[in-house]
Amino acid sequence: MDGTLRVRIWKGGADGALRTFEVPHRANQTVLDVVTWVQRNRDPALAYRFACRVGMCGSCAMTVNGVPRWTCRTHVSRVVRGDALTIEPLRNLPVIKDLACDMTPFFEKWQAAHGRFVPTAGRTDPPVRMAPDSPHRRAVDAGIECINCAVCHAACDVVAWNPDYLGPAALNRAWTLHNDIRDGARAARLRAVAGDGGCTNCHSHQACMQVCPKALNPTAAIAGLKRAVAGAVLRGRL
Repeated sequence: MDGTLRVRIWKGGADGALRTFEVPHRANQTVLDVVTWVQRNRDPALAYRFACRVGMCGSCAMTVNGVPRWTCRTHVSRVVRGDALTIEPLRNLPVIKDLACDMTPFFEKWQAAHGRFVPTAGRTDPPVRMAPDSPHRRAVDAGIECINCAVCHAACDVVAWNPDYLGPAALNRAWTLHNDIRDGARAARLRAVAGDGGCTNCHSHQACMQVCPKALNPTAAIAGLKRAVAGAVLRGRL
C-alpha cells in the first residue's frame, strides 16, 4: 500500500496541542507502527509507552480518533478516516508528556477497591478446592483476564464526571475477588465498593465493555457488586 497518512499527535502536557506529521502508509500497518515511525524519523523526543507489541501487556494504550485502544493491535485500515489519524493520550489520567500518562490514580483506585487477594489459609493448611464449574468460579473467570491497560477507565464517562469514582477496572477486580471463596476480605471489600465512589455510581453505559481489548464486561461485574451490596444492606451487614 502506497500513499501518505496525515497524522495528528498530541505533544506536550495537559496544556499541549496536536502536531501534524506526514507518515508513509503501509499495508498491515498498526497505529503503534505509525507512532514509532514518527519517533524514529521526525520527532526523537516523542514520549509514549509500549512493551510487548503483541497485545499482552496493554502498555501501548492511547486514544485513536477519539476512542481508547491498544495501538499495537489496532490496524490503521480499521480506524483511518480518509488519510487522517488523530492520536492522543488516554483520557481521565494526568498527562506526563505527549502520549504517556501517569497511571498512579488508576492504581490508587484499584487499591481503594481492595483489589488485593487476602488469603485465609496458611502454608500448612490444605489448599481450598474451588470447582471449575461452580458459579463462583465461572464469575471469576468472566473477569480475571484484565491486565490493567486502563482503556476502560479512559472510556468511562462517570470517571470523567466524578474523580472519586473507582472505575470499571477496579470494580471488575473487586467482583472477581468477591467470588473467590478463598479470599478473606470480602466484607471489607463490599464496604469499600459501596461508598460514594463505588459501584452504585455506574450508569451502565457499557462503554467499558465496548472498548475492552480482552472482551471483558466490567458493566456486568459492577451489576454483580450492586446486587451483593444490596443483599448485604438488607441482611444488616452494611
